[in-house]
Amino acid sequence: MIEIRPARPSDVEGCAGILNAWIDATDWMPRCHSRASVAAHFRDDVIAHRTVWIAERYSLMQGFLALNRAGLVTDFYLTEDARGQGLGSRLLKLAKETRSEGLSLWTFQANHGARAFYAREGFLETHQTDGVNEEGLPDVFLEWCPAATDHTSPAAQGLDKLVLR
Repeated sequence: MIEIRPARPSDVEGCAGILNAWIDATDWMPRCHSRASVAAHFRDDVIAHRTVWIAERYSLMQGFLALNRAGLVTDFYLTEDARGQGLGSRLLKLAKETRSEGLSLWTFQANHGARAFYAREGFLETHQTDGVNEEGLPDVFLEWCPAATDHTSPAAQGLDKLVLR
């Protein structure tokens, strides 16, 4: 059984462990920070100052999503064995319900699996960089706007544009 719950301070090591495992398993991803500094970042910044949801299966952490006040998804990771089972969609659905005015996020251009997932979830890629981040890797900015994914809305039908002659 899957449970999604708010993060607690005791989740720091679990979240940091999931991110560290992803970095270690991703051949194109450089390690910019030690494992200990990743844990400190989750303790001092992510869990302390953001809305974070934890996905658990039988009390074992399977993934998490962190959202800042501006609607930016700052961290979103699942364990390798939890991917492709709907957990990411469930976490993202909760974020969408929380920020009904829209969400945004960054991902790396090389992260093809994440980009395909976000496209299925209604996110649009709005711009890319050549790697102006601490990893030095090209990335892409994505946005989800409810009106853009609602094909019955006036905006989706092109009825939101007023032409003056």
